[in-house]
Amino acid sequence: MARRYFGTDGIRGRVGQEPITPDFVLRLGWAAGRVLAERYSGPKLILIGKDTRISGYMFESALQAGLINGGVDVGLLGPMPTPAIAYLTRTFQAQAGIVISASHNPYHDNGIKFFSGQGTKLPDDIEASIEAQLDKPMTTAEKLGKARRIADAQGRYIEFCKGTMPWGFSLQGMKIVLDCAHGATYHVAPDVFRELGAEVITIGTQPDGVNINRDCGSTAPEALQAKVLETQADLGIAFDGDGDRVIFVDHKGKKVDGDELLYVIASYRHEYGNGCNGVVGTLMTNLGFELALKSMNIPFVRAKVGDRYVIEAMRNNDWLLGGESSGHIICSDVTTTGDGVISALQVLLGLVTTGSTLHEAKQGMQKTPQFTVNVRIAERIDLDGNETIKAAVLETEAELNGRGRVLLRPSGTEPLIRVMVEGEDGPAVERLAAQLAGVVEQAVR
Repeated sequence: MARRYFGTDGIRGRVGQEPITPDFVLRLGWAAGRVLAERYSGPKLILIGKDTRISGYMFESALQAGLINGGVDVGLLGPMPTPAIAYLTRTFQAQAGIVISASHNPYHDNGIKFFSGQGTKLPDDIEASIEAQLDKPMTTAEKLGKARRIADAQGRYIEFCKGTMPWGFSLQGMKIVLDCAHGATYHVAPDVFRELGAEVITIGTQPDGVNINRDCGSTAPEALQAKVLETQADLGIAFDGDGDRVIFVDHKGKKVDGDELLYVIASYRHEYGNGCNGVVGTLMTNLGFELALKSMNIPFVRAKVGDRYVIEAMRNNDWLLGGESSGHIICSDVTTTGDGVISALQVLLGLVTTGSTLHEAKQGMQKTPQFTVNVRIAERIDLDGNETIKAAVLETEAELNGRGRVLLRPSGTEPLIRVMVEGEDGPAVERLAAQLAGVVEQAVR
């Protein structure tokens, strides 16, 4: 299977079209090195991190060679969560940070994501310059860069995560199960929670290069649910393969998704923190979340699905909190990007401060029944231009009679169309989602 770029951030266009091969990654590193070397004066440093996929070793070497050939120095971080690269890029005053990862996808996929020196997405003009540079013949810089391995990256990130909590904050007396998805958080997340005082039980912390996200992590929480019940833990926390998403499991073994976690954070800030001036969700955010915020007079807007759109809407509204149902939560007063460990700590801060269990804290939000069916596609389809699909959507909306929502959207990370129906009547919503997905499946054949 060809390895391709997945994700909604980073170099787009060409990287989204071409298979990710060592040759392509070599050229991408060279192009990025040349552009950044010309753009900035003085020493130039680019950091490279990766998740635990076996292919990461190959792509790391190719990327490193390209960057050095482009004339920039390279700092090798090894396996580290995606948000850790954003933080370390700022810490080391690097010109950019690069992550080799396909997030929550299987091990045979891979991708490249860039961060700016401020730990945010690269400016559009730099992305465009790198894409344009890719079309030029690869030459060798007059002064080659050098590479060095940064040995204390893990410890720096652990201390950063702990440092986001108030002085004296403690998880003493709390039993937590962590599922690290055999991914990039396997060697950092357990230390963060243990050093804050929690009793930590781990699963998904033995990566072998091919088991990342396999039947574990935030996209497959069944093992975590079972472990929480087996150990009678207070709660469970699951990250995805690159550590930018998180979901919880309460002490009853019930999954707590990104919408509910965002509600816990927002309601805590509203009642006990410095206030919550607004929250950004997405088109997929549960209607129950919107209604719960409305009851607290907290403004809410929906952005397109994808962290880049959530962050953009947060910036436009000057709000500090946003996120997605998948568990990608951004607290911009704490860090610059979605961070599973940081988001988990923000949830725990609310629970510890209020003395509530997770099961109790989420009760203020009543989720509206929402069902999503994934329809696999061979190639992209124009949903707006397909009359059969449009007619089926209108028919579904008519049956909901203004008391629900219908959403069809292509996945940003997989060859799928996600068919979502939301409404008051759970069985009816499930039936309508399956019915509409059947129409879409026939149309894309």
